[in-house]
Amino acid sequence: MKRIYVNEEWCLGCHLCEYNCAFANSGRSDMASALKGKPIFPRIHIEGDERATWAVSCRHCADPICVKCCIAGALSQGEDGVIRIDRTRCVGCFTCVLVCPFGALAPAEDGVMQKCELCLSNACGEPACVKGCPNRAIVYEER
Repeated sequence: MKRIYVNEEWCLGCHLCEYNCAFANSGRSDMASALKGKPIFPRIHIEGDERATWAVSCRHCADPICVKCCIAGALSQGEDGVIRIDRTRCVGCFTCVLVCPFGALAPAEDGVMQKCELCLSNACGEPACVKGCPNRAIVYEER
């Protein structure tokens, strides 16, 4: 299965992956109207300090603890290995946030959980964070 991988040696900490992710999942066709002057809620997050930065997103684990612990049954893993959230079933209990060892889940603007779904539901072709990384620190490949 293809996944997102980050080479922290190349990550500039510019946060463009976050903006591209938020825009790709906004449902709008214009980035300025989708993001300008608004808080963003990306499905990928930059972490780090002055020594190193890296992007954190869902690893689509082979045996995902978040899916097992979701009390509402909102998280599921498809045959393709991608872990998805049924936003209509999520009750916002934060259990998935507590159990994810990578910190890949976060609430959206409406309080419902969200996570990287590899941009499979929007027409990007590849994850928007990968397309928008100026230094090619984020890649989408099978390893």
